[in-house]
Amino acid sequence: MEEKNLTQNPTAGAGETYHRGPVIMRGPMIPTSTTSANLLSADPDTDWLHMDPWRVLRIQAEFVDGLGALAELGPAVTVFGSARTAREDPYYEAALRAGELIAQAGFATITGGGPGIMEAANRGAAEAGGVSVGLGIELPHEQGINQWVNLGMSFRYFFVRKTMFVKYASGAIIFPGGFGTMDETFELLTLVQTRKAPSMPIVLFGHQYWDGLMDWLGGTVLGSGNISAPDPGLVTVTDDVEEAVAIATSLVEPGTSRQ
Repeated sequence: MEEKNLTQNPTAGAGETYHRGPVIMRGPMIPTSTTSANLLSADPDTDWLHMDPWRVLRIQAEFVDGLGALAELGPAVTVFGSARTAREDPYYEAALRAGELIAQAGFATITGGGPGIMEAANRGAAEAGGVSVGLGIELPHEQGINQWVNLGMSFRYFFVRKTMFVKYASGAIIFPGGFGTMDETFELLTLVQTRKAPSMPIVLFGHQYWDGLMDWLGGTVLGSGNISAPDPGLVTVTDDVEEAVAIATSLVEPGTSRQ
């Protein structure tokens, strides 16, 4: 059993010193049991499984698994968009074509792995013989990873998942979507704007859907001084799938890595 690491120091006003790793404890703060004793003791209470220190280990494990799975991915384009888009929707057809073109350009396609736009992009990439990546998330009504993903992973934590979206992307195409798509879009824009992430081409697909947002950003938000004049230029809006893919894949040559 681990012995208590007690240091006698008669001049210390708080009494004996106990070292637990980098933590120093004195007087009444000295524990009555050691770390090893706590580890080896039988404890029928499993509340510790839901405590924050244990969550940190889970978070760490998700980062390790994600980094390990994607480290050799090569250049990739992340595609965001709604899970609710029907297969008959023109945006689904556009995302399907985008996945195909991304694969033909020699890039992997990364999505959230769900249905709708994500499924379409994964399907286009897979059917074109490309790498089709799906990074799912644990949600109460999540339908799981779609069948066109050939490299997939499910995450507990949104922030770990979003790190993978950005870290391994050489560009991004954002199709119409809801709160989740908006969250991913503005997270990416903030990281690029503040240079926390390398600059990358970002495309909003669909003038009809996105022009109102861009008008608000370039008018109200810029006019209020809450963004700088170059910031709206971080994104390109288009209705042309070929143009969207050409822009998103323009930063990195196929066969090379952005990292």
